[in-house]
Amino acid sequence: MADESPTSITAARDLATLAATEILGVTIVDLMTAAAVKLGLYEGGEDQRDLAEARILITAIAGLIDGAAPELGSQHAAPLRDGLKELQLAFREFSTVPDAPGTGPGEKYTGPVFRSPAR
Repeated sequence: MADESPTSITAARDLATLAATEILGVTIVDLMTAAAVKLGLYEGGEDQRDLAEARILITAIAGLIDGAAPELGSQHAAPLRDGLKELQLAFREFSTVPDAPGTGPGEKYTGPVFRSPAR
């Protein structure tokens, strides 16, 4: 290891105790939080909205979930997919020039995303 400081050794040991599904879950949730911030979804965050940055994060999240889903299993992947869909829908709502169906952020992995009709 290039950096063998006590902090990096402790971090490596902490990661060693986690299952891969836990590491992926935590990482994806962190990326989702970053995307939500870039979408301005936090109180007072509208002024900091950056859709270009949000697009990058959402697409990366979709690729990560898509790639990891077979290993995660539906019990772990389903809630992550639900969170991703909400981010994609928020992106679509805030876009002044909407993407064509299937071309929005992450939709090459998820397919077109639409809000379900109200019951």
